[in-house]
Amino acid sequence: MSPDDWFLTADERGNPDSQIPTWTAGNTAEPLFHGGTYFDRLVTEVEALGDGDHLFFTDWRGDPDERMRDDGPTIAELFAAAAKRGVVVKGLLWRSHLDKLAYSEEENRNLGEDIRAAGGEVLLDQRVRRGGSHHQKLVVLRHPGAPEKDIAFAGGIDLCHSRRDDADHRGDPQALAMAQAYGRNPPWHDVQLALRGPVVGALDLTFRERWNDPAPLDQHGPVSTVTDKLRHADLRADRLPPQPPDPPECGSHDIQVLRTYPAMRPAYGFAKLGEQSIARGYTKAIKRARRLIYLEDQYLWSKEVAQLFADALNDNPGLHLIAVVPRHPDVDGRFALPPNQVGRAEAIALCRKAAPDRVHVFDVENHEGDPVYVHAKVCVVDDVWASTGSDNFNRRSWTHDSELSCAVLDRTRDERTPVDPAGLGDGARVYARDLRLALLREHLDRDDDEGLLDPDDTVRAVSESADALRDWHRGGEQGPRPPGRLVPHETERLPWHQRLWAVPAYRLVYDPDGRPWRARRAGTW
Repeated sequence: MSPDDWFLTADERGNPDSQIPTWTAGNTAEPLFHGGTYFDRLVTEVEALGDGDHLFFTDWRGDPDERMRDDGPTIAELFAAAAKRGVVVKGLLWRSHLDKLAYSEEENRNLGEDIRAAGGEVLLDQRVRRGGSHHQKLVVLRHPGAPEKDIAFAGGIDLCHSRRDDADHRGDPQALAMAQAYGRNPPWHDVQLALRGPVVGALDLTFRERWNDPAPLDQHGPVSTVTDKLRHADLRADRLPPQPPDPPECGSHDIQVLRTYPAMRPAYGFAKLGEQSIARGYTKAIKRARRLIYLEDQYLWSKEVAQLFADALNDNPGLHLIAVVPRHPDVDGRFALPPNQVGRAEAIALCRKAAPDRVHVFDVENHEGDPVYVHAKVCVVDDVWASTGSDNFNRRSWTHDSELSCAVLDRTRDERTPVDPAGLGDGARVYARDLRLALLREHLDRDDDEGLLDPDDTVRAVSESADALRDWHRGGEQGPRPPGRLVPHETERLPWHQRLWAVPAYRLVYDPDGRPWRARRAGTW
């Protein structure tokens, strides 16, 4: 197997303006399950930084008072203390919509101010399309004098409230308000990667491209610009220190950094026509799928994305799709809820029409029966190719917002049977298979992998567990609760009078298209 069988080539990536390497070899990717695990590791790594080291981060939202551990520090205390030690702390946070629209402008501003007071610099970045966001979740830690210590974190976990949960899924004590079904402390399921090796240099460059882009930080009208000036906000990026050489090779993982940037005016200097390498990377991998696509996703929206799965299912009669999604959208309300419902219902219906018996969609609950909000963005194809990132399976993430994902191919073959589930000669790989198995062990309350290696056996085991838990609930919860936390996901078709306005609202507001008009017309990424 050549990495180019699965990874995009430079031409396929389609963005000649970026200097990001096509892919890097000799890395180690370690999945960190749950915000509590990630935050604890982040504290350890940041506290090891010293004078002259680098701490760069991008995020969708940052809450300065979010505790990283039960007894602290908060995220603001952690990063500010690093800046006081002489660490070069630089951050890019989405400037966001107004707080009265329930987004995060004020929280992001306060985190930036706390870090700036300690000697760091955080910019509020609104270089996005109207209605769009910067959604990347990235922390890069560099040690110029000891590159073997370099590490980066990328995935789905923001530095904010509600994320610090654990395997018991009882929620973060510091919670954001969500749909009433999730309660006061919404249980939260998420994944972040800890990355070492040359890929850290690629992610460092990803940050630097955004930081050094000369376009104005705020491109959406004079009111916000005047407000920033009145608040003495930092509107100009200071010079970054020179980028250190890439860390040495340290593992068996080839990693491709995939991104989304929309077509913008003014254009990004590092992506003049935008970049859709996430969409293109998934398309290439899913077209190669033969036996099992396992994914976890916050949304699973968009007919365009669902059609990709439907085509793969039609072309490969032995292929199954397992998807783990939230039971409910994250919002309530007569105007907010229907557009959130219609997109997933349409996507799942399209997949099931292609293969009614080979599409298996589940949601998650904790042992108390409370629904768990699935925020993870993970995909494993035939236990070979695996991706974890900030992007959801929808048109917004693939074309409109800024996103960041890491696709991993492990050079180490997995010798457990079946050794080549897809039958293409690629062979199962240790990293991808272990990632899928670790997630399923948690969801099924298992401490072994019996019946979870072969794709057909996996489908059978997961379906039987989920059906048993569903039937136990329906039967009045008599007797012991069956093991497992998955139940079959149920969707309902909205009545015509709601669809009349919910469908266009969903496509225009919730799931917009950031591609150039030529790509939209051609239906390409």
